[in-house]
Amino acid sequence: PRDASDIVHDAVAKKHNLHGLTLNGTEDNKHVNGEQKVQNEDDSQAGVTANADGYCFGRESVEAAIEAVALGEIVVVVDDMDRENEGDFIMAADLCTPEKMATIIRYSSGVVCIGMEGERMDELRLPAMIENNEDPKGTAFSVTVDATKEHGITTGISSAERAKTMKVLANPSSTEIDLVRPGHIFPLRAKEGGVLARDGHTEVAVDLSRLAGRHPSGVLCEIVSEENPTEMARLPELKRFCKNNGFVLTSIVDVAQYRRDVEGL
Repeated sequence: PRDASDIVHDAVAKKHNLHGLTLNGTEDNKHVNGEQKVQNEDDSQAGVTANADGYCFGRESVEAAIEAVALGEIVVVVDDMDRENEGDFIMAADLCTPEKMATIIRYSSGVVCIGMEGERMDELRLPAMIENNEDPKGTAFSVTVDATKEHGITTGISSAERAKTMKVLANPSSTEIDLVRPGHIFPLRAKEGGVLARDGHTEVAVDLSRLAGRHPSGVLCEIVSEENPTEMARLPELKRFCKNNGFVLTSIVDVAQYRRDVEGL
């Protein structure tokens, strides 16, 4: 039987036209060694901007992302060109595995966060990291955490142990005594209303997890450039990265418009 990764790969290929089609559906008639090559339009779009219909990559990119997140896969979400112009790995926290965490750490900044609803953070006694938040984008960092040794945590830094902490944070049965402070996971407080209230990766992580039918908490981490290792990956490179590695690519703009459509806003 096919496993989840096979299903997601097929969904990505179909919805994002990765096999011989560009993201906007234009067929590529070039062939190299007898194989159809995706037309290289990656560098033609420097960042995410909404089209007249409110979407950038299209509604189908959000639908594919929701399907992937529901199956425990990682997706890539880009914010607005005039905001950070960065891409984050995002996945459902309650489905995080050591292998997925290792993938995230390998290609990212390594500062792995979890977007959570404010009410749940209050239940877990996760206060703001600092009273006077000076972050330019208003990212609402809380105190850092690890799960306790009762959950099999030793140092808390390995992929396996960070994945365990994610699952503890996403478990509705967990309480404040299941966590130690400080730790290696950065909980972030999402704005009520999600991406319709704040166009941040924190909010889209929560929104995508909820839309996928998972616990409303999502793993997120910024993707570092492989082509310019001292920089963050921008949209042209992120398009190539997603095509080469089979990740669904969507944007905060697209998720916001999708919510407006399906919620009748």
